[in-house]
Amino acid sequence: MRALIVYESMFGNTRDVAKAIAEGLAEYVATDAVEVGDAPVEPAADVDLLVVGGPTHVLGLTRPKTRADAATKTEAPLESRGDGLREWLAALPPADRRRAAAFDTRIDVRWLPGSAARGVAKRLRRRGYRLISPAHSYYVADMTGPLADGELERARTWGRHLGFDLAAASLHGT
Repeated sequence: MRALIVYESMFGNTRDVAKAIAEGLAEYVATDAVEVGDAPVEPAADVDLLVVGGPTHVLGLTRPKTRADAATKTEAPLESRGDGLREWLAALPPADRRRAAAFDTRIDVRWLPGSAARGVAKRLRRRGYRLISPAHSYYVADMTGPLADGELERARTWGRHLGFDLAAASLHGT
């Protein structure tokens, strides 16, 4: 069993969340976390769980314009510099009920609508993936970060839950 996490990250916060999720998952299954620019066009046949996440920009997935705007908010180079999840998901081949999960990072304004994770989840379902968990959001204090207190541990815990559920499903042949 294997899990693959594909993430897009502007300032490193989503990357850090992806790596924390990977740590939790790795307690149960072999797990790789890759930046979207390095992600395979299609997950390998032995990937039992695809986890996809990115930052929320203008209430949803990033676009070329929002990524360009993000670049103006920092002196450091962006973590993800090419195409984002929106483009990667559009090219993702259909899957036959392969398991998946979605997450995002967003500013810690919980009443604010919109979520990149919901957009990821919708696109994964359209591609034939079966979501095994509701979309999760992890919060940053401001656009460039840092992550809110406790978010990395929350991400590790979610990764453990995903890994446990995947291992249990494998034991039961589901």
